[in-house]
Amino acid sequence: MNKLLATLIAGVIATAAHAQTNTAPVNQNVAEAQADAQKDIAKAQDKEAKKVADANEDVAKAQHKADKKKAKAAHKADKEYAKANEKVADADPEDKLKAEAKADKKVAKAEAKTAKENAKANAKVSKEMAEADKEKALAAAKTDEAVAKANADVKKEAAKH
Repeated sequence: MNKLLATLIAGVIATAAHAQTNTAPVNQNVAEAQADAQKDIAKAQDKEAKKVADANEDVAKAQHKADKKKAKAAHKADKEYAKANEKVADADPEDKLKAEAKADKKVAKAEAKTAKENAKANAKVSKEMAEADKEKALAAAKTDEAVAKANADVKKEAAKH
């Protein structure tokens, strides 16, 4: 019985001593693979950030251009409206109704043209936004691929040892 007890105590002490020592020293190759993986991941994330910034810049440019076109079209419509009102004011009293009808036609035409310009400008901005979303998604996918590849390389290196 004493021998059995002594054996059990010795086993517990040996197990405790073994658990406290570092039996798996850090493998240099695995550490290098992890460092390389971190570099690859950082590079991929940097590329993605640049793509996103470029896409956002393109959208901002398109929006600015569209705003300029809209303002120009609105200014032209305002000029037409002012011209039409001036002609109505200058018209003889008996021709006033005819002049108002003519003015209404011109104003309606100018407003339609403005609406058309606005629609075209909005379509261009929407197209640019869709393109930007596509670019962002592709950049994110490439980043995800780089992260997965880097992690796989680390696991592969770890599996060797």
